[in-house]
Amino acid sequence: MLKPQDIYVLLKLAVIGERSWSYAELAVELGISPSQLHASVKRALGAGLAVKMGVGEFYHASFKQGDRIVPQYRNLEEFLAHGLKYVFWAKPGEMTRGMLTAYAAPPLDNLIAQRWPSGEPPLVWPDPEGEVRGLALEPLYKKAPKAAKKDNEFYELLALVDAIRSGRARERKLAIKELEVRLEGYASNIKSQY
Repeated sequence: MLKPQDIYVLLKLAVIGERSWSYAELAVELGISPSQLHASVKRALGAGLAVKMGVGEFYHASFKQGDRIVPQYRNLEEFLAHGLKYVFWAKPGEMTRGMLTAYAAPPLDNLIAQRWPSGEPPLVWPDPEGEVRGLALEPLYKKAPKAAKKDNEFYELLALVDAIRSGRARERKLAIKELEVRLEGYASNIKSQY
């Protein structure tokens, strides 16, 4: 059964693209243990949201030296667009200090003309070091704010996912469209290598 951190890991793998990585290094970047990372990758492979990619072909059975695990972009895109809000939903909570997310964070903050819909406070990931007050929205994974501060591209993907998880129809539609464009770009970068 999928867990929220599995989507968190897959989004980071999408951002990593062709860069080589190890479980130990990636676990540190994401703020999770290597065993949690292994388990997430295994669940993503089992769910068909990731594949083992060898030189020129996909391997589904055994991991070989030089194989890489990459998101299965079409399946991931379909899950994010149509299943995410039902499986890993999010509802705004109390006012708190935090880091902008969903429609209030890049890239949607530039796509939505009205800064905060209906004059509401922005959505934020609770973070004592945050610079903005807004409605608390629990991140997809608890370590997301810390990891997002180190990787702007990853931050934007997480914010788009939050817009799908918590947003109104307009925000979800814009987030899905932007996410599709980005995932197709990541997919074409991977395919062009092999």
